[in-house]
Amino acid sequence: MKRLAVVEDEIYMRQELCDMLEKAGYRALEITSFENAVEQLTAVGPDLVLLDLNLPGISGFQICRDLKQKTSIPVLVLTSRDQMQDELQALRLGADEYLTKPCRKERLLARISNILKRYEGRSNLLEGQDFLLDRGTYTLYIHNTSVVLPKNQGKLLEALLSSDLLTAEELCKTLWGTTEFIDENALQVNLSRLKKTMAALGMKQKVVAVRGLGYRLERPVES
Repeated sequence: MKRLAVVEDEIYMRQELCDMLEKAGYRALEITSFENAVEQLTAVGPDLVLLDLNLPGISGFQICRDLKQKTSIPVLVLTSRDQMQDELQALRLGADEYLTKPCRKERLLARISNILKRYEGRSNLLEGQDFLLDRGTYTLYIHNTSVVLPKNQGKLLEALLSSDLLTAEELCKTLWGTTEFIDENALQVNLSRLKKTMAALGMKQKVVAVRGLGYRLERPVES
């Protein structure tokens, strides 16, 4: 059963939405604390988020932006704001759909179904701090854009995302399928290319060498 999170401050609207979703065969999850909504949604990992924009203490735009930077969870904005600039802003921040209230039940359920179908098969996505990596194609999703990485860079990034620390031998096996005849220089060339790509894309995480142990992705310390 697909789980849908409802981020809506108006209690009667929230209950109506949840009842409608339950009757349509979904499991509805209510988010009622909004300033830490992104943390809650990240922890719960719903299949889709229905998001209002007019929320107390925090803008729905900010929730959409932060959630999309951290996860691959689809977002359907459902709001009373019917201005074109609001819709364009939400879509720029990564929203998958934008519907205005009041909205017919049939239309909302159809949009939900379409989004869920689009996201089927995206289990190949690995999550970094501010990006997603498709393991199948080595497509990197970051800052609302996508870049296809060269094969070796994709392999290295996938391996580093999947482990806390990797030795040079393990990285060589990732690239060439063997630890025999390890060429440290060739490994360093490939790591340097990946580092340059990550820097050019403004990625927060960095590839760092751990003296005597190997390599890992380092997250910057939050201020």
